[in-house]
Amino acid sequence: MELPNKDLGTLFEQLGLDSEPASIDAFIAEHYPLADEVKVSEAPFWTESQAAFLKEQLLEDAEWAPVVDELNARLHEGKQV
Repeated sequence: MELPNKDLGTLFEQLGLDSEPASIDAFIAEHYPLADEVKVSEAPFWTESQAAFLKEQLLEDAEWAPVVDELNARLHEGKQV
């Protein structure tokens, strides 16, 4: 089933993670800062399937790519809400 809205919450659902805003913020806080040289899809905290999904979305500039980019920015910049 295709999800209509692509945002961090639905991305986290797609990755099998808790998608509540507080849980997303906690995940980002726990894994911040991601070193500049580490691509979001190569971060050590992903499972193989999660990493493959993220990498595929970015390489193919797929529909999830903008949301993966947003997650990447938050992990590298540490935007705390």
